[in-house]
Amino acid sequence: MEQPAIIAVCIFLAIYALIISEKIHRTIVAMIGAVLMVVLGIVDQETALHHIDFNTLGLLVGMMVIVAITADTGVFKYVAVWAAKKAGGKPVRILIALCLITAIGSAFLDNVTTILLMVPVTFSMTRQLRVSPMPYLITQILASNVGGTATLIGDPPNIMIGSEVKELSFSAFIVNLAPIAAIIMLVYVPLFILMFRKRLQTQPEHIRNLMEMDEKELIRDRVLLAKSLSVLGLTILGFFLHQTFHLESATVALAGAFLLLLLTGEHAMEHALGKVEWTTIFFFVGLFVLVSALVETGVIAKLAEQAVEWTGGNLTASSMLILWLSAIASAFLDNIPFVATMIPMIQEMGNMGVSNLEPLWWSLALGACLGGNGTLVGASANLIAAGLSAKEGHPIRFLEYMKIGFPLMLLSVVLASAYVYLRYLV
Repeated sequence: MEQPAIIAVCIFLAIYALIISEKIHRTIVAMIGAVLMVVLGIVDQETALHHIDFNTLGLLVGMMVIVAITADTGVFKYVAVWAAKKAGGKPVRILIALCLITAIGSAFLDNVTTILLMVPVTFSMTRQLRVSPMPYLITQILASNVGGTATLIGDPPNIMIGSEVKELSFSAFIVNLAPIAAIIMLVYVPLFILMFRKRLQTQPEHIRNLMEMDEKELIRDRVLLAKSLSVLGLTILGFFLHQTFHLESATVALAGAFLLLLLTGEHAMEHALGKVEWTTIFFFVGLFVLVSALVETGVIAKLAEQAVEWTGGNLTASSMLILWLSAIASAFLDNIPFVATMIPMIQEMGNMGVSNLEPLWWSLALGACLGGNGTLVGASANLIAAGLSAKEGHPIRFLEYMKIGFPLMLLSVVLASAYVYLRYLV
């Protein structure tokens, strides 16, 4: 390797190590790494900007604004309490109800946002029932990553893949990934019941207190609710049709966000924009620049060449390598930087004779999203849930989570491997 490539790899690995250590906030670390790449001349500023995927960033910002305004109506709390009452106030049934709500919400809102909305509701309910919040939090983390696998907007890795590979539409993600996500959730639910039923015992009077709650009182603004749900519905419809009208998914999300801001008035704008997770946005910016340096110095091309050499260009071997490598790596490293590195590598494999890249893209999406369930640091949703839980005085321990998450992650990847093989490779 030439000197710029060696420097790029050293900076990238050092930044990765700092992200994993969590000694310094990952956004600060990623941005410092990006600035270093430009200052040291590994990649010039114009080239670095060219590599920043503004479609991914626009999609994230647009959805965050829509969800922030919708959350102010109280509708998410309403749904959770309504589901708990439909479950008869029984702790195990509520666990399953909240788990399924989290999975569905993660598919259509994104898993980070869904976790932000669900964790406070979960603590409210577990306090009412006087049961441990841990089973609820752990199952919701797992459900958020599985549910987020199902759509283009559900999990950041999918957003990044869909943004880079234009032929993979919103509908394509649902058609190809929703079936296996549903199968995994069907396998998970009975396992959750088996694992946690003994920890979810409560007294009849606590169940009565929950059943007496009036969920209708949780809706704070019915007019805003009508506006928010209308715009959210139009936005999701726009995702299905965006290729028909030759629009990027970011354009659809931002159009929905600013239409809702127009309908709600100027007073909602500062509040909604304040709710955008700017730390996540800048983390993405830093990562895109870091990876751009690896692309421009030829490091990614070398990795792709090595992967093709290992698999002999065989599609089945390549798909399984990417699926399992993505899953194991994403369990111990945040899946966002890993996917940012893998996308150009798969594109390079296409230039080296692997003719059908579609199974590789689905393998990457499945591996990265499902692998995020392996440990607490595997995905952004996990870290956010752990942070919120710690603030409530219930820290989720790394090993406590891993004992449950890692075996279930391996099970889901085995199921995904069978799915990819039978659907695309036979």
